[in-house]
Amino acid sequence: MSTDMFSPVTLGDIKLSNRMVMAPMTRNRADEHHAPHDLNVTYYQQRATAGLIITEASQVSPEGVGYPGTPGIYSDEQVAGWQKVTNAVHAEGGHIFIQLWYCGRISHPDLLPDKQIPVAPSAIKPEGEAVTLEGMKAFVTPRALETNEIADIVAQYRHAAKMAKKAGFDGVEVHAANGYLIDQFLRDGSNKRTDEYGGSLENRMRLLNEVLDAVIEVWPSHRVAVRLTPENSFNSMSDSNPLENFSYFITQLNPRKLAYVHVLEGDMMTKSVNIDYRVLRDCYDGLYMANNGYDKARAQTALNNGNCDLVALGVPFLSNPDLVKRYQHDLPLNEVDFATFYGGDEHGYVDYPFAEEVNAESV
Repeated sequence: MSTDMFSPVTLGDIKLSNRMVMAPMTRNRADEHHAPHDLNVTYYQQRATAGLIITEASQVSPEGVGYPGTPGIYSDEQVAGWQKVTNAVHAEGGHIFIQLWYCGRISHPDLLPDKQIPVAPSAIKPEGEAVTLEGMKAFVTPRALETNEIADIVAQYRHAAKMAKKAGFDGVEVHAANGYLIDQFLRDGSNKRTDEYGGSLENRMRLLNEVLDAVIEVWPSHRVAVRLTPENSFNSMSDSNPLENFSYFITQLNPRKLAYVHVLEGDMMTKSVNIDYRVLRDCYDGLYMANNGYDKARAQTALNNGNCDLVALGVPFLSNPDLVKRYQHDLPLNEVDFATFYGGDEHGYVDYPFAEEVNAESV
């Protein structure tokens, strides 16, 4: 049965107006206290016609920071900034989840309190460089977390979930993807532990399960989601058997009855897809959100084929605040300004033009 991308869908107890989701995109435009400000309010409000907005990844603590200018969700100042965002989105009739983030080894002492060493499941240095206020610097070898330290990180997620509720969000998405801390535990290229958080699939999923347990103490499960990246090599990541391993992880999520599972399909670094994502989609009983390089035609085909229930769109929403209207009426899209993706001011952020109103006769 055909599913139109502009048709409504029920997400738990929320009715979304369409199946087009604004993907989480780091833009590095928070203030010096990692709090959202008026420019961020405008950015999200402009895009409120998306069926759902997922915010840029937002660290759950000062220790979770991995980049300059990224927002947090652990302080009262940050809550106040996010409240302006959620109020603006809701005023436009939109819905918005916040993505909860802990970067782990993808950080640098220059970004962390007291210049501490980043933490990870294992002391494995990622390839590449960290973005710091002083420019690019080589990643350092992270410190492997002691078993008894992990409970404190779980508590940071619980606190962030409480702050997200105070800020007026509709729900939260746990970022377990793209080479950040939870993903570092899930994938065996980065997790060489021999305690109860390493080795078996059950053990490697333990941190994600504990974080979900903590967040669901604050939010009902149908307002909680998870993002996964089975084969993305970004941030020096790998896994020995992504199809088998993530089939297990996704199947284990079924009893939780989450809002959705959000999967980045393929490797955004090589643009390759090496596993069958329909297998992963079929492992999940609830709503499945597909992501990675989708445009209108590909999104509609995936929905029609039952390969997904929702489609997350990144760059198209970044450069077209009225993307829903443009797709509905086959209007041309704005040219993308890649140079302004990360950091800066309003240019390439809130100054992308809206399409002219569609002539009533052509509707």
